[in-house]
Amino acid sequence: MISIRGMALMRGGNVLLENTDLAIFPGHHVGIVGRNGTGKSSLFALLRGELQVEQGECDVPQHWRIASVKQETPALDRSALDYVLDGDTELRQLEDQLAAAERADDGHAIGRLHDQLATIGAYEAPSRAAALLAGLGFADAQFQQPVKAFSGGWRVRLNLAQALISRADLLLLDEPTNHLDVDAIFWLEDWLQRFPGTLLLISHDRDFLDAICQQIIHIEQQTATAYNGNYSSFERQQAEQIAQQQAQFEKEQAQRKHLQTYIDRFRYKASKAKQAQSRIKALERLQASAPIVANSQFQFRFRQPMQLPNPLLTLENVQAGYGDTVILRSIKFDLVPGSRIGLLGRNGAGKSTLVKLLAGELAPQSGTVELNSGVKLGYFAQHQLETLDLKASALQHIQRLDPQASEQQLRDYLGGFGFTGEQATRLVAPMSGGEKARLVLAIIVYQKPNLLLLDEPTNHLDSVMREALVYALQDFEGAMVIVSHDRHLLRTTVDDFFLVADGQVGLFNDDLDGYHRWLQERQQPLKTTSEANSGKADRKAEKREAAERRKRLKPLKDAVERHERAVQENESKLTQLNTLLGDSSLYEDANKPRLQELLQQQARTQQALQQAEEEWMTAEEALQQAEAEDEL
Repeated sequence: MISIRGMALMRGGNVLLENTDLAIFPGHHVGIVGRNGTGKSSLFALLRGELQVEQGECDVPQHWRIASVKQETPALDRSALDYVLDGDTELRQLEDQLAAAERADDGHAIGRLHDQLATIGAYEAPSRAAALLAGLGFADAQFQQPVKAFSGGWRVRLNLAQALISRADLLLLDEPTNHLDVDAIFWLEDWLQRFPGTLLLISHDRDFLDAICQQIIHIEQQTATAYNGNYSSFERQQAEQIAQQQAQFEKEQAQRKHLQTYIDRFRYKASKAKQAQSRIKALERLQASAPIVANSQFQFRFRQPMQLPNPLLTLENVQAGYGDTVILRSIKFDLVPGSRIGLLGRNGAGKSTLVKLLAGELAPQSGTVELNSGVKLGYFAQHQLETLDLKASALQHIQRLDPQASEQQLRDYLGGFGFTGEQATRLVAPMSGGEKARLVLAIIVYQKPNLLLLDEPTNHLDSVMREALVYALQDFEGAMVIVSHDRHLLRTTVDDFFLVADGQVGLFNDDLDGYHRWLQERQQPLKTTSEANSGKADRKAEKREAAERRKRLKPLKDAVERHERAVQENESKLTQLNTLLGDSSLYEDANKPRLQELLQQQARTQQALQQAEEEWMTAEEALQQAEAEDEL
């Protein structure tokens, strides 16, 4: 088992965990939760041997094989299938030994190695790799494509498949559902439920955690606490603890008030001085509990719309696409007050295209889209994070919407989105992706929309802000259309689902569990059909089309690679700085100038890394959109 005793963990001079005791048993599936920046990923780095404890012990069985998802994917000519198989290091080692034995014409070794390969199921390994790729959304024709042909999001899936095929005793997954659609998330969930090893999972996806984990470790205020049960059970237990702590705090406050009143009244009276001093000592001895505030720092609600016209929007026989490419056809439906629609379908099927059509960002190729003149649109998409004024603060953004409002009113409003104190006046430029997403949501909510179009609104948001968004959407009175891979958000805010598939948009007459069953029933027939068709493909036409596609996508891929290099360079520099800052002698008085210099370099590098990551994500989103258009 993994045994952690009295551990303190630091990174870059920051204390992440103190006096931590944990035991993780073989075969357990454990979720790691907590707000961003509390040390979840650093705990993974410790288990991988990339960090050392400051004090205490962290013991992982030496014979355990540890697997995690690589953060980088080189632009290789190697096929996707072979790249995934590289994750099975035991297989590759035996294959290398077999090749050496064959070169040496060592018959005894050849026979022994063939037996070992058969024992580990090596001859079924390509089928296992293909099943992983198919489950993660790759088409059969993509299995033999080179790794370098895939965009960043699809390379992340390749790295995930490589981790899954490894013969790991301990599997570390950090936000594995990022870059996955609901279809792939359902498949991954089923796969991990069958995983026999020990699994540690960092995720903000509560449905995913509920389905997979039997234990939750919550990291907060430099403390890690283990809870038996899944995420929902953890929430119940935590709520009970908070209620108990609140009761204890209120009891102590009443006792403090009583003691303080006595002290204030009698401390200067000679006849009561002794008793007053006794009360002062009692007050000092009284252990103070931390005051328990609302569990979420985010508190906001959608403001009452000025009007609710009916219908808000009507589509009649609409065809949509890009240029000469048709993505969706024969779209016909109305949006009325109270419409709460979630869009289902794999990545690239046209969900974002439909949202852009509804938002007026994309003109229909044919048919009519009628938007009522009384509609006030609230539109959230990832590219809108880039439309924020980098040289303005959150407060200035809201002031532009309502110049007549007082500064205090706007500060109070922004506080509900986590922008309190100096955070409200900090410029947008150094903000994280999560902070920018919260600001975009704050801008949308302030404008009192009656029609919401939300395309992956929970990207970049931690679990606390996600839950606040759920509560706000539940009270929203207008119409909304949501694209999201967050199933908890969909389950709790959506009334109807539309399936976007095969160029069509239609009502899906079931819930998410029904969609899961539909995917499972559909999987085998689709696989059989694709295998039959793949052998009949026109190879020459495929090569010509692939060449044209590479030419179209090259500028976008070059931009992604350029920004990716910038991220890697800044990450490398930040790692070096963190290593230097880990030197205890640096904190001696004589080295203060050097310490200040390194801390300033660290801050500048963190800001440069943040900017590079934002630019990289923007470039990847542009590339993925272009690839989605090419696929249809």
